[in-house]
Amino acid sequence: MAVAPSTDMRTDLFDFNLPAERIALRPASPRDSAKMLVVEGGALRDQTIADLAQWLKPGDQLVVNDTKVIAAQLRGRRIGRETEPKIEATLIKRLDGSRWQALVKPAKKLIPGDRIRFGNEGKVCLLGHLDAEVEAKGAEGEVTLGFSFHGPALDQAIADLGSPPLPPYIASKRTPDDQDLADYQTMFAANEGAVAAPTAGLHFTPALEQALRERGIGINRVTLHVGAGTFLPVKVDDTEGHKMHAEWGTISAETATRLNTARKNGGRIVAVGTTSLRLLESAASEDGAIQPFTAETSIFITPGYRFRAVDILLTNFHLPKSTLFMLVSAFSGLETMQRAYAHAIANEYRFYSYGDACLLFRA
Repeated sequence: MAVAPSTDMRTDLFDFNLPAERIALRPASPRDSAKMLVVEGGALRDQTIADLAQWLKPGDQLVVNDTKVIAAQLRGRRIGRETEPKIEATLIKRLDGSRWQALVKPAKKLIPGDRIRFGNEGKVCLLGHLDAEVEAKGAEGEVTLGFSFHGPALDQAIADLGSPPLPPYIASKRTPDDQDLADYQTMFAANEGAVAAPTAGLHFTPALEQALRERGIGINRVTLHVGAGTFLPVKVDDTEGHKMHAEWGTISAETATRLNTARKNGGRIVAVGTTSLRLLESAASEDGAIQPFTAETSIFITPGYRFRAVDILLTNFHLPKSTLFMLVSAFSGLETMQRAYAHAIANEYRFYSYGDACLLFRA
């Protein structure tokens, strides 16, 4: 597995001022009408997602993440003690058939041994209420929940009672609704397991897919189940002290072979989103060959990292001081990305999960 070098950098190098009105609360409609800032060789060009095919060449290979967001946001109450406070839980990592790691609010209301009953306002799954026991509490506020159901029965109960966990910078501004059920899944979503959408994929439409294929550009699927760590800011002063959450991913042998063959024939690897990029770089050997991969990755990419597999990156605009802004700064250069983001803010690009995109050519 490719490992990013240990590069000690000040976190505040990746800070910038983002006006609140630049945060998108709904996606563009149609999805491929979103703006796309092309960043190539220091030049900045204002385009739209619908123009993507003309910036690529026949033989180039797009890599999309086909993970599917689960209804990981659960609401309920603590039961079995004198008071029954409301509890919100966001499932972040499956541990086995009946146990999940979760972030809960308010965590201080829970101790190991407590029981939570999920299903507010009479909302009951087909199998009855969904109960969970708090088995352990971690240092970062995460808890281990042991559920009363197991396997497919638990999956069904979560689907019945849960809702998609919109990023906090959207959910704090408006109430999630039924429209988000469709808006917060990509057209490629197939394999359930993510608690956040691979947001660059949200821009794709059948019309855009057809335009890419007609130009001779391949579309390849990989899976990385995006974790809640994607929302977490870097709280340490130096990047070296930040610990990435691990996420599970897989690249099939067939996909690896197809990408390696295309690259030998002059095609470029185009990662759709930072999740696809992180998975590809985790699976790449020193010479850039992509190996079949089925494992967890916690790769943390900051300036100084030598990219092995990915030539072009399509990605949304990210938060200040986030691991994702550090990644794009590693890919295209910190000064270039600072200039690109200043241009995007001045020209009213929309930021974050439901926002616009940039097409980055590797520095």
